[in-house]
Amino acid sequence: MKRLSKYKFIGVLLALASCTKLDEKPVSILVPGQYFNTEADAEAAVMGSYALLSSADYYGRRLTMVLQLLGDDIDIADIGTQSSRIQLNGFTHDASNQDILAVWRLAYLGIGAANAAIDGIPKVEMNEEKKNALIAEARMIRALNYYHLVQLFGDVPYIGEFVTDPNSIKDVSRTPAAEIYQRIIEDCEFGVTNLPDVFPGIKSRATKGVAHTMLASIYMVLKQWDKAAEHAEVVISNASTYQYGLVNDFQDLWKADLGHQLEHVWIVDFMGGITGETSTNQDYTAPMTGVRDADMLGWSVLVPSPGMYDSFNANDYRKEVSYLTETPVKGVMTPYQRWKWPRIHTAKWCLFPGAGANAEGADSDIKHVIFRYAEVLLMAAESINENVGPTDKAYEYINAVRRRARNTPQGVREMPVDLPVGLSQSDFREAVREERRVELAFEWKRWYDLKRWDTVVEAFTAENAYEKRANVKDYHKLLPIPQEEIGRNPNLLPQNTGY
Repeated sequence: MKRLSKYKFIGVLLALASCTKLDEKPVSILVPGQYFNTEADAEAAVMGSYALLSSADYYGRRLTMVLQLLGDDIDIADIGTQSSRIQLNGFTHDASNQDILAVWRLAYLGIGAANAAIDGIPKVEMNEEKKNALIAEARMIRALNYYHLVQLFGDVPYIGEFVTDPNSIKDVSRTPAAEIYQRIIEDCEFGVTNLPDVFPGIKSRATKGVAHTMLASIYMVLKQWDKAAEHAEVVISNASTYQYGLVNDFQDLWKADLGHQLEHVWIVDFMGGITGETSTNQDYTAPMTGVRDADMLGWSVLVPSPGMYDSFNANDYRKEVSYLTETPVKGVMTPYQRWKWPRIHTAKWCLFPGAGANAEGADSDIKHVIFRYAEVLLMAAESINENVGPTDKAYEYINAVRRRARNTPQGVREMPVDLPVGLSQSDFREAVREERRVELAFEWKRWYDLKRWDTVVEAFTAENAYEKRANVKDYHKLLPIPQEEIGRNPNLLPQNTGY
């Protein structure tokens, strides 16, 4: 189902060229009234919107890198890496940071592509049910882009329709975050109504389960715990219908050649050896996390924060899967103390980037997870606890994740044990937060969790912090609006506090 797209950036925030198959000649500026003539056009537009998620400026490196560097679980080993990364990692970034600008621009480019599909598809004569399903997919892609923008920047411009004339939005101003969340909810609710239960064998396209999962996540951010629990439990109750479940071996989740897996709820699908325009389908996560000057030819940029490795229980199989402490160097297995940058590395991305990846692991076959079923279980457990306390269902959900973690190729371990019954609401809260930290380590979830729990400053300044940063302040919860965008449109002022 993969199609890559050619897009051209014009105007203040966004403009775009047409979505094309790899063997097609791109047309100039996509105008919904002229482009959308057939069902194939409608499908190509939606596929083009998906393709932008796999850009090197988004899930292929920059978005995920920004989220990881802001979290307290990832640090930088190679201090010679780009200064924009060093700034983010040390919370010295400002509005001129180029990584922040790249994420902003790509998100709005994706929104523009989705809006083009949403506007153009209704003009096509085709089956109404399929038409609405395609529109729903485009709306879910738009929702995902705003999901990141609003959490990273707070109030941002909401553009909810296709833009053919950049001058029409040159004076756009910022929309309150509360309104953006409501628009995201509306897109997801449309998805619940119109998306199919499954695309057999495909987890990179939005489905009903994806829409419910997104709603659960958004309602958790909004602390509307009853609604968050409701949507998470819809996914759990319909897991067999939606074709979700936990894989038996935690390690399998990081083997790119296994493709779309049972545990995947929504993924960004990279295809090794194929590169599109606008850096689409380019994934650099494996080399960014791999070991410099080792046989894997990594770059030693993103590594676990100093306190992370020791914070994992030694008997937890997820510790073995998540961390890399030795790797071949010139054919000889070598411990991390003798690497060029003698730091323990992350292992989830660099060990199995797929047969199509290059020698460094870049341009991988990795299926980057937006949501997976284990997280849905933890969403439900957390939301139920925050709403009414630790019920039997909340225990069932978190223990299912812990139970799976006991499975290893050598047999079933005793650790981690099920949570003891009778925990208080606050103790259960700490347990589920810890479970998210361990289960989802290095999967770019941590920053949003710290923000949602209002523990950003504490996480970096506490005595037992995994990554000590005395300069972290409350205002760092939001990134600055890129100065280059403000230069084009002063209505984006006032700048976020602290920058």
